[in-house]
Amino acid sequence: MKKILITGGAGFIGSHVVRRFVNTYSNYQIVNLDKLTYAGNLENLRDVEQAPSYKFVKGDIVDAEFINKLFTDENFDAVIHLAAESHVDRSIANPIEFVMTNVVGTVNLLNAARNSWKGDYDKKRFYHVSTDEVYGTLGEGTEMFTEQTAYDPHSPYSASKASSDHFVRAYHDTYGMDCVISNCSNNYGSFHFPEKLIPLSINNIKNNKPIPIYGKGENIRDWLWVEDHARAIDVIFHKAKTGSTYNIGGHNEWTNIDLIRTLCKVMDKKLGRPEGTSAQLITFVTDRAGHDLRYAIDATKLKNDLGWEPSLQFEEGLEKTVDWYLANEEWLNNVTSGNYQHYYEDQYQNR
Repeated sequence: MKKILITGGAGFIGSHVVRRFVNTYSNYQIVNLDKLTYAGNLENLRDVEQAPSYKFVKGDIVDAEFINKLFTDENFDAVIHLAAESHVDRSIANPIEFVMTNVVGTVNLLNAARNSWKGDYDKKRFYHVSTDEVYGTLGEGTEMFTEQTAYDPHSPYSASKASSDHFVRAYHDTYGMDCVISNCSNNYGSFHFPEKLIPLSINNIKNNKPIPIYGKGENIRDWLWVEDHARAIDVIFHKAKTGSTYNIGGHNEWTNIDLIRTLCKVMDKKLGRPEGTSAQLITFVTDRAGHDLRYAIDATKLKNDLGWEPSLQFEEGLEKTVDWYLANEEWLNNVTSGNYQHYYEDQYQNR
């Protein structure tokens, strides 16, 4: 039985990856390592927490001694590394936290894997999940980020992720470790912590609160349904050549204001409100410092090499997402109140 460590598996994207691997591969033992910060929530995995092939471990990747012991005890065959601080606004307020988790934490994992595998990388793999933000920003034209685009990070968050990407490549080049990297565009879908644009807006519309939009809402992002991202990670983990990098994107660009106007129409329909009601909640706020204008991913290489492409059009995925949040008000209320943290802190504090 292959034993795979998935870091950050209680988070938004990580929980979808854990669920996919647990439900798809009965011959894998999945160990979910998560610090359970504000964005990590084990309620995201209630449906698989009793599966015999699943195990949760609470811990911090910044703690090198803990990580080394975990690798010694568990003898992992592979790592899928998603644990990261990821909110740009938080990185502007507290960049050191992002350096510690995203850079030092990644190097701790790389060292632990290298020491555990002792130079024998046959059927071993370190998969690092990154972001399109490492590439910087694009203009309003048709240019897109490819795997050859030079790194040009503009925020402490993207700089920390760019650094961790470089370390992963360095371990591949220096030590011969089997490493792969993927850089993905913005994700949306179920279990997304409601500080991010789409779930925040859904929650605020539901509660008749203002929908904050940076600047004039002209910033452009490429959006991908999170389950398509999890499927891409599955494909890359199993099929990518060692040392390779793949961009993952939805070929689905929206300005923030157009996205929110579309979301408002969906919410009005779902909540039985007159069309235009939710749009009245749109509130423009002071733009974020160093706010990148446009991200756009060219995922052609992933399609041509490994046969992956998005399964949903954005409008369909957005409706699925809204339906999920409206049907899971208890989850949303627990997350926004912070109650879920206290429950799991009590449950795991002595483990």
